[in-house]
Amino acid sequence: MDSKPKFMTLERFILEQEEKYPSATGGFTSVLHGLTLAAKLIWREVSKAGLVNILGTTEETNFTGDILKKLDLFADETMYKTMYHSGHLCAMASEESNGFIQIPEKYVGGKYVLIYDPLDGSSNIDANITIGTIFGIFKRISNSGPGTLEDCMQPGYKQIAAGYIIYGTSTMFVYTTGQGVHGFTLDPSVGEFLLSHENIIIPKKGKTYSINEGNFHFWDSQTQRYANYLKEIDSSTNRPYSLRYIGTMVGDIHRTLLYGGIFMYPSDKIHPNGKLRLMYECNPMAFVVEQAGGKASDGHKRMLDVVPTSLHQQVPIIIGSTDDVNIYEDFFSNRR
Repeated sequence: MDSKPKFMTLERFILEQEEKYPSATGGFTSVLHGLTLAAKLIWREVSKAGLVNILGTTEETNFTGDILKKLDLFADETMYKTMYHSGHLCAMASEESNGFIQIPEKYVGGKYVLIYDPLDGSSNIDANITIGTIFGIFKRISNSGPGTLEDCMQPGYKQIAAGYIIYGTSTMFVYTTGQGVHGFTLDPSVGEFLLSHENIIIPKKGKTYSINEGNFHFWDSQTQRYANYLKEIDSSTNRPYSLRYIGTMVGDIHRTLLYGGIFMYPSDKIHPNGKLRLMYECNPMAFVVEQAGGKASDGHKRMLDVVPTSLHQQVPIIIGSTDDVNIYEDFFSNRR
């Protein structure tokens, strides 16, 4: 009889991974378990958003001036309230908050830092299009006591875990701890995430590209040339590529992770330093994609090597199949 369980839950998978490390204290496992609960709570509201008064905007804006959606606010509060009292975090940072989030004093002492985008793609909420939650986890670098800004502003290669929850036709929890990428699909009938995509490997090359072509005339000439290259007919290199763009980073990269290709949000005349945020979006997704065998770059430098200069730093990102990102970098460096 096959000893492997027919159904592998996310909770069981996390515990079995912990057992491989005899010195583990359970703190990191507790943080991951907290994230699975937050994911279920956010999914519950997302799935019934059209039936209750949770669609639309609030009267609030975040510190960058973006109008907050009701689900944005709910997801942000849910992440905080689910995670702050675990006793294993020393600090958090949310894309919706101005500075880093200090843990209430009675819970100070945790070894870990949680960085998150509570609801990626919020502009798509009212249209019922795929949205998601993105997270990254670091070990603190301060010795003890309350967490610091420096604990939150570490380069991406120092992440010990990262992942995302995608709320679409099904809800999936995809994450890595540096030992491969695994995906779990929520079974609403039992309320459990079940292993559905074990050891995800991104194809070395794809046939699709994801970018907002409405910004074509604002891009640098290298990106324009690359986009035109993808649309040329050349059977020897499987061109033209097909354009697939949802407008939700987590959705576009999830598809790219499974089928290959490239996602791009380059710098442009409107966003000369890029638009997407390094800590909340780019670093976690770069860690996931690299662990699946892909590549993430700012056009000329590995994304995970970028040293953050501010908590809400914006950067360009080119991410996906290794061959496709390499070709973009050739164009960006004028080698093509």
